[in-house]
Amino acid sequence: MLDQFRGCLLGAAIGDALGMARETAPPDFQNLHEGYHRAWRGHPNAGLKPGQFTDDTQMMLLVAGMLADGTYSEQGYAAALARMYMNGDLRFPDAAVDAACRQILLSSDPPVSAGVSSSTAGCTGIAVPFGLLYDDPIDVTERVVKACSVTHTHPGAHAGAVSVGMLVHHAVRGRADAITLAGKHATLEDVTLGNKIRDALNLEQEGISLEGALSVIGNDVTVYQTIPLAFFLISRIKDLTILLTTAAHVGGNTDTIAFICGAYAGAVYGRSALPQDLLNGLEGKDEIDSLATRLYQRYTTKP
Repeated sequence: MLDQFRGCLLGAAIGDALGMARETAPPDFQNLHEGYHRAWRGHPNAGLKPGQFTDDTQMMLLVAGMLADGTYSEQGYAAALARMYMNGDLRFPDAAVDAACRQILLSSDPPVSAGVSSSTAGCTGIAVPFGLLYDDPIDVTERVVKACSVTHTHPGAHAGAVSVGMLVHHAVRGRADAITLAGKHATLEDVTLGNKIRDALNLEQEGISLEGALSVIGNDVTVYQTIPLAFFLISRIKDLTILLTTAAHVGGNTDTIAFICGAYAGAVYGRSALPQDLLNGLEGKDEIDSLATRLYQRYTTKP
């Protein structure tokens, strides 16, 4: 499983870095440029270099590090996230994360949860290390919901994060039906999201074109579009490079969509299957690899 742990964190970061440059852009399937690119001038990510990732990966790594060290708590996570925000290190956070960090910083006694009722997908990335570390699906669900509440209180956001956590949880443990199971877990948290995931997977089974699916599912920053579209792509495209490249060109919330696709692909196929050129160009690849190894060691030694 070590190769899958490493592949999951690295795959998520690779997907995020691929999608970074086209975040908020319209879809473009006519020019599927492989590899990392720089965002256009004036884009919120314009200061990032090719191969750098966004806040999705930053937040995932923050939580993964605390879990690997055995120091995680919601209060500790909230404080660390707010410090990143205050220091200007958090890259283009979504509106809910931005508002939560401001609230934490303004509080004389920082709350464990300063979350806002937003259905954006900004807390989905932190679900990945929980999905890897904990064997019991109930543990994964409960811990993800508590962690998400630091920034998001909307049940849809919780359901989106749970679905991503359970996707990698089942994938890394060899379940061929990981996508279906993740959709069922989403339904338990929020019926609307569960239904949208089910509909997206049904569209894929019916053979609808990607363009047609995109017009139905959408690609915005809410979990109600981001998660179903990512699940559609995972179900449709089996070649890892094509999956990540396509996810980075669907427009809208490309960084998070490609992040989810990369986390899943890495959890299934492992680090050894990730494209070497993308690994070589990824920001902090050695540190992420080392962190994944430490998380796996925590997994094998925990009570």
